[in-house]
Amino acid sequence: MNILLLGSGGREHALAWKIAASPLLTKLWCAPGNAGIAKDAECVAIDITDHPAVIDFCKAHKVDFVVVGPDAPIAAGIVDDLKAAGFKSFGPTQAAGRLESSKTFTKNLCRDNNIPTAAYAHFTDAEKAKAYIRQQGAPIVIKADGLAAGKGVVGSDERGRSA
Repeated sequence: MNILLLGSGGREHALAWKIAASPLLTKLWCAPGNAGIAKDAECVAIDITDHPAVIDFCKAHKVDFVVVGPDAPIAAGIVDDLKAAGFKSFGPTQAAGRLESSKTFTKNLCRDNNIPTAAYAHFTDAEKAKAYIRQQGAPIVIKADGLAAGKGVVGSDERGRSA
């Protein structure tokens, strides 16, 4: 199989290492990849936010399967676009990716379907958010809605200090 792996982080490095070990593999490319990934795959300079460029690469290189690592391309619908172009891929659709790309969507889904989850509220006004935090007390976790590359969470201990 000819496989294209999208991404350049640690997750993609682990995926490249494992995919490279498959006896089914003919060729592994990674876009854009990194120095560690380059040990297991040919890194290619494709802007993975440019869906037509990814699809053109797949066509030109007879890619059989695309593995999508990062959240941002999933949120932007790369899996949907690959499927529409006739390519098989591993990764959630844009609709399914909302579970990760929107904390508010996920919390509302849990609430609406009686799925246990921690208390929450959504704010666009900083003063209202601060009042909620004071009312709830610590410990408390604050999450940014949307993708934050693993950096959208702030927590505090019972004394209100960052944890």
